[in-house]
Amino acid sequence: MTSSFSRDNFTWFIYLTLGYYAYLLNAIGPAMPFLRAELDLSYTLSSAHLSAFAVGILLAGLGGDWLITRFGRRIVFRLGVFGMALSTVLLLVSHHPVLTIGSALLMGGLGSLLLVIIPAALADHHGNDRVVAISEANVMASLCSVFAPVLLGLFVRTGLGWRGVFVVPVLVILLLNLLFWRVPFTEPAVPRQSRSVSARLPGLYWLYWTVLVLAVSVEFCIIFWGATFLETQRDFIRADAALAMSLFVGAMLLGRFVGSRLTQRLRSEWIVLGSIGLCLAGFLMHWTAEWPLLTMTGLFLAGLGVANLYPQVLSLAVGTALNQTDIASARASLASGLAILALPLLLGGLADQFGLRFAYGLVVILLLFAGLGMLLANQLDRTGQPVTGPRRL
Repeated sequence: MTSSFSRDNFTWFIYLTLGYYAYLLNAIGPAMPFLRAELDLSYTLSSAHLSAFAVGILLAGLGGDWLITRFGRRIVFRLGVFGMALSTVLLLVSHHPVLTIGSALLMGGLGSLLLVIIPAALADHHGNDRVVAISEANVMASLCSVFAPVLLGLFVRTGLGWRGVFVVPVLVILLLNLLFWRVPFTEPAVPRQSRSVSARLPGLYWLYWTVLVLAVSVEFCIIFWGATFLETQRDFIRADAALAMSLFVGAMLLGRFVGSRLTQRLRSEWIVLGSIGLCLAGFLMHWTAEWPLLTMTGLFLAGLGVANLYPQVLSLAVGTALNQTDIASARASLASGLAILALPLLLGGLADQFGLRFAYGLVVILLLFAGLGMLLANQLDRTGQPVTGPRRL
């Protein structure tokens, strides 16, 4: 760890809040087979829930920096925290697809204000150590995500029902905000009146942004469709398939922990390229192997590989933005929203037309393009594009 890096109360509050967001986001996919069976939904309509969440992310990405400029980070942060909790409650009591999809839209729109604020707040709070802070925040996110499929499987097996998995984070976040209510909140380094939503971000930022779209697409295609793939193509019991996805998010936790340490020794670009290769190899094993042990091993390796794509590429992107961290972070959340909106829905449409086994291979194409994007970004970096992010040998 760099000697100047420290985790104060604000840092821990941000870490845990990102864990809350990640838990809820990653609970939607494993819960979807149960909701699909309960409401008799098609693959496409099932994927519309995650797509609605993604539309919310897009809305937050488009308007989040304006809200921060108008009201400040603290107020918008609390709107995100409590708005997501109320939307989750609405999902719990809904029994019609219009209402459940609407709940997912509200969860994404209000909750993803956190996704706009958190990277920018950590970047401003920790300065040149932002890559460590953002990486560690995503370790916390992965840790909390592990509990979503585990608790879902336990709730179903004990007869409490799949909806119970959404009760836990609502209670935890209320307690968390009571404990940290008076923690000083890091506001933007640049005064509000000097920031402009029309500020231009450098070309290298947008290349990293494109890679971010592809990376998030890979992650959520697997998260959203992995349990269904195991159930329908590998004959797993539905509850076991949902529980098995904890292997993927557990691998992401391990990968992000290792990545947060490697960040102190290796360039982020190298970590990303190595991660893409590992994810590709693991996914091919998961997708093609008929033997359950091999397909689960491949799922673990894919999770280990995909783990560091989002935090490392996000750190690289924000590092190109100088003092426009709120805008860079907001536009990065657009990348996440676009990926979650389009790709799982596209995969669902392909599954309806050609079968899930064929459609699931879309992940391979996404990984190949992500690798190509990183090679292009490295080339642009070497040819003189200014980059302000930390570089390690």
